[in-house]
Amino acid sequence: MIGQAPAAFDSIRAYVDALEARGRLVRVAEMDQDRYELTAFAYRLVERYGKENAPAFLVERIKIGGEWREGPVLANLYGSWPDEALLFGVPEITDDQHAMYDAVIEQLTARLDDAGMWQRIKPAEVAASDAPCKEVRVTGDDIDIERFAFIQSNPADAGRYINMGAVFIGDPDLGSNVGTYRCQIKGPRKIGVNPEPGQHGWLLLNEMKRRGDKVAKVAIAVAPDPLTFCASSTKMAGYREDELEFVGGLRGSPLSVVRCETCEHLVPANSEFIIEGEIPLDEFETEGPYGEMYGFQGPQKPDNFFMNIKAVTHRRNPWVLNSFTGLTWDMPKAPQVSSNLFMYKRLIPSLTGLYSPAGASGVIVISINKRFPGQGVSAGQYVAANPALNKVVIVVDDDVDIMDPGAVLKALGARWQPAASVMVPQTQMMMPDPSRQTPMLSSKIVIDATRQFPQEGGPAKWPATNRELLEKGAGDAFDLVDKNWDEYLKSWRQTSH
Repeated sequence: MIGQAPAAFDSIRAYVDALEARGRLVRVAEMDQDRYELTAFAYRLVERYGKENAPAFLVERIKIGGEWREGPVLANLYGSWPDEALLFGVPEITDDQHAMYDAVIEQLTARLDDAGMWQRIKPAEVAASDAPCKEVRVTGDDIDIERFAFIQSNPADAGRYINMGAVFIGDPDLGSNVGTYRCQIKGPRKIGVNPEPGQHGWLLLNEMKRRGDKVAKVAIAVAPDPLTFCASSTKMAGYREDELEFVGGLRGSPLSVVRCETCEHLVPANSEFIIEGEIPLDEFETEGPYGEMYGFQGPQKPDNFFMNIKAVTHRRNPWVLNSFTGLTWDMPKAPQVSSNLFMYKRLIPSLTGLYSPAGASGVIVISINKRFPGQGVSAGQYVAANPALNKVVIVVDDDVDIMDPGAVLKALGARWQPAASVMVPQTQMMMPDPSRQTPMLSSKIVIDATRQFPQEGGPAKWPATNRELLEKGAGDAFDLVDKNWDEYLKSWRQTSH
C-alpha cells in the first residue's frame, strides 16, 4: 500500500525560503561573472565544506557582458541529504547525512506500490490569470532571452546556458517527455536544445522527423517547482510516460499546470519562466563545447537541435537556476535511489545498501549480506547492467559504511584482491564519460571488496576487526564516551571554515 505523501513545495521560492530558515542558503548581493566570480565561489564552497555539506547560494545581481543584470541566480539547491529530506517532507530534519539519507529513502520507498511503481496523479489545469508564470508575456521581436541573468559557467564553454530547465516535447499521438537538456543561448530568440542520443527527448524528436513533421513544438520551464525538476532530471518515468503524473504522485495532489501561449503543452504554473518555441527537424547547428558532469570539458557537437523562440512568459523579477555541472549537485537523488534499491533488492535478495558517492560520477557502492562464494560478483553484475552511470561497481560487506569513502577504501585495501574483479569489455552507457572513445559504449568493472571465502581465494579465517574486539571486550566504552561527550569537548575552540 502506498503511504501518505507529505505537503510539497509549490514553487522554487517556497523551497528556498525553507532552506534559508534552516541556515542552508548563502545570500550574496552581487558578483562579477565576467570574471567568473560565481564559478570560483562554487568551487570554494565545495572545497571548504565538502560536496555534501556545501550550502545553496543566491546572488542578487550579476555582471554579464559588461552589464549588471538583476537576478537572482541560484545554485546547489539539493546538495545534501538533509536538503533532500526537507524537500520530500521528512518530519524531523537534522544535519546527520546518514540519518537523513535513511529517512528520505524510507519515506520515498513507502510511496512505491508492490510492483515498484510510483503513484500517478494527473495534473490540474488552471487559468492563465491564476498562473504566476504568466505575469509577464512577451512575443515576437520583443523577445530577448539574453537580457536575463543566464550565465556562462566556464571560460571554455561556448556561451551562456539554460542548464536547469525542464524541456517539454511531444504530442497526443507520440506521447510526451519532460527532460533536462542543456540549452545554449545563441541569440535573443534562439537557443540550442541538447538531448543526448538515446534519451527520451531525442527519441521523440526523431520519431516526429520520421513521421514527416517539419517542426516540433517545445516549451522549457525554467526554475519550476522542485518536484517537477526532480521528475525532469531523473528517470522516474519510462519512454512516452507523462512525467507530470509522477510529480502529482510524489506530491500526493495534482500539479497545477497552465496551457502555453503558442502550443498545447501544459506546463507548471508556478515556474519562473516558460520559453516556448519550435525546433526545426531538418536543420541542425553546432553546439558546445560545455563543461560536463564528469568535471571535464565536453566536445563541440556539429549537428545539434536548436529552437526558435516564439514566446516567453515569466514571473515579475524571475529567478534563474544554474548548474555548475560537474561541481555542484543540482538534482534530487532520492527518488532514483529509492526506485533502484527497490528494483535491485528483488534481483539481489542479499542487498543491504546502495550509494553513489558525491563527486564520483560513474562509481556506485553496494553492500550485501554475503553468505556464499560468488555472491559479491553476482550482485555487482546486476548493478553494472544498468546502462546509465554504473561504470565502476564496488561491492562490500554489510558492516562497511557505504556513505563513508574512507570505509570503502579501507575495504578495498584490506578485503579486496584484484583477481576478485569482473571486467565487462563493452556495454551500453548513456552518460558523457570523457574516457570513452565510442559514443554510448563503455567498459565496466565489478570489484568484489567483500571478505573473500576460501573458495574465492581468501584466507581460511578472517581475523576480527579492532572495533569488533573493542565492543566485545569493553562494550560500555562507547556509552561512557557518549555520556561525557560535552564535557570532553567543552574547551575545544572550533574554528570556522
